Amino acid sequence: MRKYLLPLAMVAIVAAGGLAWRASLAEWFTTHFIFPQSGPTILPAGFSQITIPFELVNEHIFLRAQLNESRPLWFMLDTGDKFTIVDLDLAKELHLRLAGNLAVRGSGAQTTTGAFVKGTDFKVQGFAGFSEPVVLAVPLRGLSGRLGHDFDGIVGSEFIQNFVVEVDYPSRTLTLHNRDTFSYLGVGRSIPVHLTSSGHPVIEAAVEPKGMAEIPGKFELDLGASGALELHSPFVAQYHLPGPNEPTVPDLGSAGTGGETSGRLGRVAFFRLGPYRFEGPPVVFSSDTAGSAAESATQGNIGEEILSRFRLFLDYAHDRIIFEPAATFAKPFERAFSGLEMEAEGQGYRTFRIKKISPNSPASFAGLEQNDLLSSVNGTSTSRLTLSDLLDAFRESAPLELAIDRSGQTLIVHLKPQPLI
Repeated sequence: MRKYLLPLAMVAIVAAGGLAWRASLAEWFTTHFIFPQSGPTILPAGFSQITIPFELVNEHIFLRAQLNESRPLWFMLDTGDKFTIVDLDLAKELHLRLAGNLAVRGSGAQTTTGAFVKGTDFKVQGFAGFSEPVVLAVPLRGLSGRLGHDFDGIVGSEFIQNFVVEVDYPSRTLTLHNRDTFSYLGVGRSIPVHLTSSGHPVIEAAVEPKGMAEIPGKFELDLGASGALELHSPFVAQYHLPGPNEPTVPDLGSAGTGGETSGRLGRVAFFRLGPYRFEGPPVVFSSDTAGSAAESATQGNIGEEILSRFRLFLDYAHDRIIFEPAATFAKPFERAFSGLEMEAEGQGYRTFRIKKISPNSPASFAGLEQNDLLSSVNGTSTSRLTLSDLLDAFRESAPLELAIDRSGQTLIVHLKPQPLI
C-alpha cells in the first residue's frame, strides 16, 4: 500500500512474515516455517451476500470488527497482506495467546518483532456467523498518528478469498458475495489476476513515461495504498525515471513498520490498466534500496487514487478482478502540495503536529516550522476536524489561514498550497 500520507501495502514477513508493508520474503517464510495450527474460516449456513459499511480513513478502508468477544475494534482491509493480523500491544492487552517471535519487515529497511497468535477469531460487526482465525501480531499502533485513527489490525487476502468482495467507494460499503454463486451482469471489464504465494494480487498493466513509449509490467493492486501509482526503485533506475527536467517534489509522510521510505512524487504521461487509460496520474518514483519498494518481481503498486475510480469486484476464486467505472472515473488527477507532513496526537487524534517541512515549499515560504501545532484552519478549530479533513484541505490550491501554537505562543500563518507537478 502506497499513499500520499502513508504507504500501507501492508505486512511483510522477514524471518518469520503491502501504510506499506509487503511480504517480500513471505515466500521464503512459508517454505521454511510452519504456522501454528489455527481454526477454519466459518461462514453462516446458506450464505448468499451481505453488505457492510466501512470508514474511509485517509483513503484506507477500515472495518468494525472484534477479536473473540472483545470490544469493537478497527481493522484495515489491505490487498497487500495475506493474513489477518492484530496489533501486538493490543494482543497483549486482550491477553491473546502468543507463540514465538518473528522478524517483520515492511516498506523500509528496518525490521521489528512480532509473534504468532493462537486460538483467536476475527469477526466482522454485523456479519453474524462469520469468523476467521488471526495468524500474526505485529506492531501497528505507531502508525495510528499517521492515519489519525485507531489502527487495531489488518485483514488481507485470506479474508478476501472467502468471497467475491465488491468495493463501492462512493457508498462506503463492502458487499461480500458467495463466490460459488456470484454472477456479474454489469458493464465492467474483467482483468486476469495472479495471486503470489504471499497473497498479493498482481495484474498486467503499462506505464507511459513522458517522452517515452509504453512500458508493460506487473503491478500489485494495493487497497492499502492511498496514492495513485508507485514505481519500484529497480524499475525507476532501469528506465531513468522520471526523465530529465520533469518536475518532482519529495514524497513526504510515507512510512511503515520498516521505517521511512524515500522517493520523489511526479507524473507520467499515461497509465493503462486493461482497456482503461489514465492521463497524467501522480506517481511515486521510489529510491528505496531495501524493503517492498526495492523489489524487482513487480514494477509497482496501483493505489486508491486510481482504484477508487471503479467499483471493484475482487474475485480471487476465478482469478479475476472486475473493474466497473464509477462516476469519478474521468476526474482529472489534480492536486496541490503544501510541503508539510503532519501527524495526529492526543484524545481522538485531534491534536495536529507538523513533523516535516520540505525546503522551498509553500509551507516553508509561509514560515511554518517543525513541531508547530495547528489550532484552527480558516477559523475552524482543529478539535472539529480529522486528519483526513486537513489533508483534503492541503491538497486544494486555495488560501488557508492557520492558527498555530509555537512554544506556547499563538501565531497566524497564511498558506496557499500549489500544484507543483
